[in-house]
Amino acid sequence: MENKNLSSTTSDFILLGISYNPHLQKPLFAIFLIMYLITVLGNVLIILAIHSDTRLHTPMYFFLSNLSFMDICFTTVIVPKMLVNLLSETKSIAYVGCLVQMYFFMAFGNTDSYLLASMAIDRLVAICNPFHYDVVMSPRRCLLMLLGSCTISHLHSLLRVLLMSRLSFCGSHVIKHYFCDTQPVLKLSCSDTSSSQIVVLTETLAVISTPFLCILFSYLRIIIAVLRIPSAAGKWKAFSTCGSHLTVVALFYGSIIYVYFRPLSMYSVVKDRVATVMYTVVTPMLNPFIYSLRNQDMKRGLRKLKDRIHS
Repeated sequence: MENKNLSSTTSDFILLGISYNPHLQKPLFAIFLIMYLITVLGNVLIILAIHSDTRLHTPMYFFLSNLSFMDICFTTVIVPKMLVNLLSETKSIAYVGCLVQMYFFMAFGNTDSYLLASMAIDRLVAICNPFHYDVVMSPRRCLLMLLGSCTISHLHSLLRVLLMSRLSFCGSHVIKHYFCDTQPVLKLSCSDTSSSQIVVLTETLAVISTPFLCILFSYLRIIIAVLRIPSAAGKWKAFSTCGSHLTVVALFYGSIIYVYFRPLSMYSVVKDRVATVMYTVVTPMLNPFIYSLRNQDMKRGLRKLKDRIHS
């Protein structure tokens, strides 16, 4: 099959997918289709619940609704093409299509990370400076934080894709992955990629570590503030509002750091496939459950949405 794929036009790449075993293609298709539908439905319900309940029109839920929207976009960039390839023999993707997928994958993924940082800042202000919360987290400032997150992420994606577009691919066009990610595409290039690797690693470190350090700093301040609360009940009440956010941060950043913060020579698609599936498919699917199961406000919003649908 691989020899057949190599005979395809030089403007195409071949995405081998999650598994090369032909007997696993249909079961994998069913599993990932169900996961994708759950992701879209769950995140759409979160967005509708927040927008339909005026009591949820607060900065935290403003960022959560945008996070849900970005998660839908993020998975839609990757999963539909993966599903088509699971049932296809050619599994090809055009060179331009590969760069477009790479661009939007990074744009939406990085916007996710900046929104998680914005939510951490929101919790920091709510716990450490509650009397000035409405002033600090004003609607205008929240909108600027959202626009800043999108702008930085799209500029990062544009720079990365321009860098990748300058590479030559004169040998194998077989990408041993299920989407056009930077590292597996770099491995195929017959150009000297040493400078590209340095730029990619440096830029990735800057773009990903900035929101991550912001989250760490915010939670350090939150922990210090919570420890000063005299009662155990007060400590639990203050910190319980952060539990869902911390869970998502751990899932999202844990897998990203494992996959990307290593030299290209140490990158192995086979070994890293589980971690990649975790942040591209599993985490966006779990986010609606994480944010709604233990959140009484979201449960109330979802019940209100259900009543509106049935009325």
